[in-house]
Amino acid sequence: MSIAQHFIQELLARADIVEIVGRYVQLKKTGANFTGLCPFHAEKSPSFSVSPAKQFYHCFGCGKHGDAIDFLMEHAGGSFVETVHDLAQQYGLQVPEDERSPAERERAAQESEKRVTLTDVLARAADAYRLRLKDSPRAIGYLKGRGLSGQAARDFGLGYAPEGWRTLAGVFADYADPLLQEAGLVIAGEDGQDKRYDRFRDRIMFPIRSVKGEVIGFGGRVLGDEKPKYLNSPETPVFHKGRELYGLFEARAALREHGYALVTEGYMDVVALAQLGFANAVATLGTACTPEHLHKLFRFTASVVFSFDGDAAGRRAARKALEAALPLATDVRSVKFLFLPPEHDPDSFIRAEGAEAFAEAVKAAVPLSRFLLDAAAEQCDLSTAEGRSHLATNARALWQLLPAGALAQQLLGEIAAQVQIGAHELQQLWGLRQTGGAHRHEKKSDARPPAGAGRPAWQTGAPRRASGLRTPPASRASRALQIVLTEPSAWDRLSDSDHVLLCDLPPPHGPLFAWLAGQAMDHGPQPWSALRQALRGHEYEAFAAGQVASVPPDIVSEPAELAGIVRTERREQIKRRMDAALAASELPLYRSLLRELAAADESSAADSGNGG
Repeated sequence: MSIAQHFIQELLARADIVEIVGRYVQLKKTGANFTGLCPFHAEKSPSFSVSPAKQFYHCFGCGKHGDAIDFLMEHAGGSFVETVHDLAQQYGLQVPEDERSPAERERAAQESEKRVTLTDVLARAADAYRLRLKDSPRAIGYLKGRGLSGQAARDFGLGYAPEGWRTLAGVFADYADPLLQEAGLVIAGEDGQDKRYDRFRDRIMFPIRSVKGEVIGFGGRVLGDEKPKYLNSPETPVFHKGRELYGLFEARAALREHGYALVTEGYMDVVALAQLGFANAVATLGTACTPEHLHKLFRFTASVVFSFDGDAAGRRAARKALEAALPLATDVRSVKFLFLPPEHDPDSFIRAEGAEAFAEAVKAAVPLSRFLLDAAAEQCDLSTAEGRSHLATNARALWQLLPAGALAQQLLGEIAAQVQIGAHELQQLWGLRQTGGAHRHEKKSDARPPAGAGRPAWQTGAPRRASGLRTPPASRASRALQIVLTEPSAWDRLSDSDHVLLCDLPPPHGPLFAWLAGQAMDHGPQPWSALRQALRGHEYEAFAAGQVASVPPDIVSEPAELAGIVRTERREQIKRRMDAALAASELPLYRSLLRELAAADESSAADSGNGG
């Protein structure tokens, strides 16, 4: 569902972020802002700041930041749409749904009703399996043999599905109810509905919960050596294993206490680790880690540690996790890879070596940057030019997955050092331009606001100027971006030619300025809290949010400062074009640019004299 931007603005204007955050965090007035202990990571001294003027929060410890909607999403684990509806209800506002047709609204209502119905069915099954566990000495004996306590079993709602083919018929009055099949509890045979039978039989049952605590599926493990060892619920309207993580609901508080999420390979690992002092463990559901998994984890913690077996299969799984993690590896996040000895999983390692040794192993886990280099260097003989060239080819595909930032720039230098060429030469080899932190193909982004009547040429799909210019130093371009995102009136104070100059910058800055131009045209001046919501799903959402988050709360964005940055950049661009013209012996163009530079200097001096 798409929620109108003007409504988001109205909602954020009514919501007081200090009051909302204050429901969950004890805040203390400190100057113009409020501070407290961050609810998203464990800390002893306050590094969490809330600005009533900007209606924005920021943690200087873990990097979490955002507006009231972001805070509630992070804290409660709800989706954007769910959070907006809940917050709107608190302020007596009706979320507009005019953008959806009656058929779409009806379909959404049916899907919501279906979800509630299916989770109710699954919850009833979970209760029944839990009761059956108490009556099965064999199942209890199996869990005790694995070292699990009764408390651990209760905390995770473990149960037992008996051996019979139709035991759920004793739980649900109508065993032929299609909902049982849709929930993944019952399988209908090929011969018709009379051949229905339970999907899970003679298995330890692990209820899978959503971040809101709803039972959305099950994992079942055999008590012996039968195959398959684990059986998961099928894909259903409420269960998508590529998005869900086992144990995340139970681990939420521990993620903040420990400061990181430990991603393991199985249900039993999660339950055993929680019992042994590592309740911050979660597990994928028989699939490789996906970007959706990581998006969900990063809502609760800025640090993720993957735990894999040290064998070839473990390395392959780690490589897939690396590829999923790279696009999300911003400068305020940490991703590491823990490889245990082949004879151990996390559970057995802790029991053999102790919790302290495991904690030390986690600390010594391989950082994402090192693992990227190791993965790129696999089967490359770095003592030869051919091997180093092979590494450069391997590394390019991985490095280009990274978002723009300090981590990407540092890794570029490390890759170049291993290849034994300069970083600038490596970028040229890869066909990239140097962009002061961003890294993209030579081809410029085509991102532009939609065409509209009365808009300047640069907004209506007219060809862009082929300036061939590099981005100005990141500090200048990024500071300009910070100002226009945090000071609503700054953009409108610039001229059309200033807009063209900023929008013509290479990614990520140029596309973000162009996007902002479209926002200004469609909605007028907007505070950062509203812009932040409109940015959701944008290619450079993380970069823009990171730029704003890096501005100290007490720093005021002055439109006059932006004008000065634009003047400086205009002069620098003219000078670069002059150098290029001179190098190409294009003297008429050089003289024309010289006059343009003089006019720019004259304009700058006039503005300075007027206090601009």
